[in-house]
Amino acid sequence: MLTGIVAGLAAGALWGLVFVAPRMLTMGEGGYASVDLTAGRFAVYGLVAAAVMLLGLPGFRRRRLPTLRQAWAALGMSLLGFSGYYLLLVLAIRDAGTEVPTLIIGTIPLWIMLLGKPQGLRWAALLPGLALTFAGLLLMMGATHGASAGVATHFWRGIAFALMSLVCWTTFAILNSAWLKRHPEVNATDWANWLGLATGLGALLMWLVAGSDMNVLAARDDRATFALLCLMAGFGSTWLATILWNMASQRLSASLCGQLIVSETIFALLYSFAWDGHWPSLAQFGACVLFTLGILASIRAHR
Repeated sequence: MLTGIVAGLAAGALWGLVFVAPRMLTMGEGGYASVDLTAGRFAVYGLVAAAVMLLGLPGFRRRRLPTLRQAWAALGMSLLGFSGYYLLLVLAIRDAGTEVPTLIIGTIPLWIMLLGKPQGLRWAALLPGLALTFAGLLLMMGATHGASAGVATHFWRGIAFALMSLVCWTTFAILNSAWLKRHPEVNATDWANWLGLATGLGALLMWLVAGSDMNVLAARDDRATFALLCLMAGFGSTWLATILWNMASQRLSASLCGQLIVSETIFALLYSFAWDGHWPSLAQFGACVLFTLGILASIRAHR
């Protein structure tokens, strides 16, 4: 259980990086298209997965190919939890800023806990963790909504994108956990690599259909930053984080995994504060404390 908890928290720390990546680039009109960053991130993920499978890197030998049914499952999961989710999130951050979409995504633990509760676990045992998490979300919303609501011209469109992103990842988390538990013969690294291949192919098609022209991308002054962010997000925040999350999903219940996703919100906000160059306010700091207490209360309830 401890290994699963540590793996889930580490995945959250890596995932939090992708919330600030769109802010490090000029997005929208006159800048990179949302599809460019999404496709770049997942193309790197696909290349890393292919290299691990084909080259037999140390520690990753004897990795087998998926069956046709497993390949279709990986393709469907990749659309939900990777390409679709992140494209919608980038659009949300472009239109509504970082904080409010981050908070909306931060409600994922509540939905997963409600939808994936183990049968033997009493609701009364879950209430403290749920209450602390919800209180943290409300406190953070009150502290950041007023400051971010006027930043984007299309704020409410961004909120709609964030809600759709929420639905995608909630569905992915529940279905992914259930699929891995039904297939214990599938190694967490194998599954991450299969997801990577499916996501990489989808990213390539996405860029060919809706991405910017390669000559336009090559002519931009910040192309090196764009390439570095794609590499960091594709390798660390996707391939490695997916392996860690699969380890957590195989060892923990879906409801406990859902609470661990709170760490993604905490890290995303901390990275955002660091990028802005200021410390969180007292209310924002208090919200992070409530998030952390919610995680600890949930872990205790699942023992």
